[in-house]
Amino acid sequence: MKISTKGRYGLTIMIELAKHHGEGPIPLRQIAAEKDLSEAYLEQLVSPLRNAGLVKSVRGAYGGYMLASPPAEISAADVIRVLEGPIQPVEGIEDEEAPQRELWMRIRDAVKNVLDTTSLEDLAKYTESSPTDGYMFYI
Repeated sequence: MKISTKGRYGLTIMIELAKHHGEGPIPLRQIAAEKDLSEAYLEQLVSPLRNAGLVKSVRGAYGGYMLASPPAEISAADVIRVLEGPIQPVEGIEDEEAPQRELWMRIRDAVKNVLDTTSLEDLAKYTESSPTDGYMFYI
């Protein structure tokens, strides 16, 4: 499974909103400048997030966007599913032989588990010195 720039930048928006949760609306212009991203592209990404009820918009001179729920209640999976669609490593799993189908399903379930159990709060509080949960991935 490959996450596109839609998913990566959408997650960036949501993490920045989580870091400023409770401080009022944050303009996308600010996020774009801090992260050196295109404001126009972020505007395209925030629309489906708003339609999905993950963010709220505030109009006006001091407007911007804010999370619709506390960061602990929004998972990385919520964001990725809105912007990328269903989480699946391979198209047409049902057409595979049994051993491959089992492997693809196990990979899908592992990825879903990590995304489902990682909240925006976890991501917003992460620092380079944060201890890891001991995940070790071998590819």
